Amino acid sequence: MTRSSFSPNGSQTPTTVRTLLICGAVAGPVFLTVSLIEMVLRPGFSIMNHAISMLSLGGLGWIQITNFLVAGLLFVLCAIGLREALKGDRAGTWGPILICIVGLGFVAAGVFPPDPSQGFPPGTAEPSARSYHAIVHGVAFMSLFSSLIAACFVFASRFASVGSRVWRAYSVLIGVTTPLLIALGMGNVVATGIAFYGVSVIALTWVSATALHVMKGDTI
Repeated sequence: MTRSSFSPNGSQTPTTVRTLLICGAVAGPVFLTVSLIEMVLRPGFSIMNHAISMLSLGGLGWIQITNFLVAGLLFVLCAIGLREALKGDRAGTWGPILICIVGLGFVAAGVFPPDPSQGFPPGTAEPSARSYHAIVHGVAFMSLFSSLIAACFVFASRFASVGSRVWRAYSVLIGVTTPLLIALGMGNVVATGIAFYGVSVIALTWVSATALHVMKGDTI
């Protein structure tokens, strides 16, 4: 069973829509790769104790800030592509909106960095009270992952409607696993950095896979 990805009456050409969807497909891998390189190279950073957003701090913090901003822009562009590709179909309204919120969350997380914590960056004292930008960063984190979780179930409904049980199961699995890993990390059941990087890997990989699946026309 096959469905065309593109509306013949859409305001954008198929080539443009494909390009926008590819933006969503590469956003996660680029963000995760840059973060991984920084985790290895930045002195004092420990995946056991530090969330990847803390790479936004210190003299080289601009690299991770840029990483957040670029990823956010790519997700917003993907949302535009999804809106065009799914216009008039199930998930055609809320799917793009939720992915757009994910992108805006990344942008906000880059603009408003967290506070220094647990010795990172080295030589930086922890503030006595949580700063306003750390609070906004936390809100951005929860907003983008809440939207991503919701998007999993919105697209699961879409995949069910076109008879794609494998993609439906994949989306539901990510939608359930993501909040579980976040809870384990926040509860220190699993090392914070590992939990948050792990959840980023599985959730952002799902976005990439879904963008490519839609681009190929939901071929079952």
